[in-house]
Amino acid sequence: MTWNIHGTLGRNPRFDLVRVADLIRRWDPDIVALQEVDSRRALADAANPFEYLTGAVGLYGIGAKSLTSTDGDYGQMLISRFPLRGHEIHDISFGEREPRRAIRAEVETPLGPLTVVATHLGLSINERRSQASMLIELAAGENAAVVIGDFNDWFWPNSVRGMLSRILAGRTRFRTFPSICPLLRLDRIYCRPRAALVRSFVDRSARALSDHLPVIADLRPNA
Repeated sequence: MTWNIHGTLGRNPRFDLVRVADLIRRWDPDIVALQEVDSRRALADAANPFEYLTGAVGLYGIGAKSLTSTDGDYGQMLISRFPLRGHEIHDISFGEREPRRAIRAEVETPLGPLTVVATHLGLSINERRSQASMLIELAAGENAAVVIGDFNDWFWPNSVRGMLSRILAGRTRFRTFPSICPLLRLDRIYCRPRAALVRSFVDRSARALSDHLPVIADLRPNA
């Protein structure tokens, strides 16, 4: 599952980690990537989302904080039900633009090792193309692989889709943004081999919580 939770501030007026966790648990994902995890918006007595979400929806979690300030942190998370081996956080920032990160981990699934790369790409074309090249390198290897996240990629010329789909042929294609009336396919799951992607769907009820819809997929890594 991948979901840009937008600090859990969508159409709802309050910071609502509990409802976000409830929606994720509804689909019982083994692996979930979350973007725009933001502790800066939390109330003083609220749980830190980087700490709360791991225990609420999984067993193993990695937080990649791209922005840190006196009032909190902002970034993304990779959470798994299965052990994460050899995880790394890579700086994929481009020039002077907003800092960006990619989380790479080897997930020890019951069907064998799975390379997972979770990310949130930038807003400019050149930035995303540079970052997509790095993602391809991070996903390289003999294992089945998944690249997952918010790619901010909404048209075909010079697109991230064109680059990643040549290497990770299995991919989702849902319109996810804005959640109230989805027009753009920003949030995706790419995988290798193509046959590993068994089915996929979105949860439209998430529009009450974020401006992005989550994408959920069933994968068979050893297909």
